[in-house]
Amino acid sequence: MSPVRRGETLPIYNRIAVLRAERAMSRAQLAAQVDVNTQTVGALERGDHYPSLDLAMRICDVFGLPVEAVFSRTEFTPLSAAVYRRDS
Repeated sequence: MSPVRRGETLPIYNRIAVLRAERAMSRAQLAAQVDVNTQTVGALERGDHYPSLDLAMRICDVFGLPVEAVFSRTEFTPLSAAVYRRDS
């Protein structure tokens, strides 16, 4: 990956929806815990909005995970592919 030039925006992928589902947590519940509105959580999950560093850290705190487990510059592979991968 080449260095980012000022003003250039790279995608930020996340696992927020998957993590919420694992914990049977609604968007409204997560929004309340990180002090944003429910629509913001939806926009984050769709990739329509990128979190500030502060918001990303608050989300990670709710899930008890490091930033790299929740957010990435590259697309996450499905967990099923990692768990059920067949070695050739």
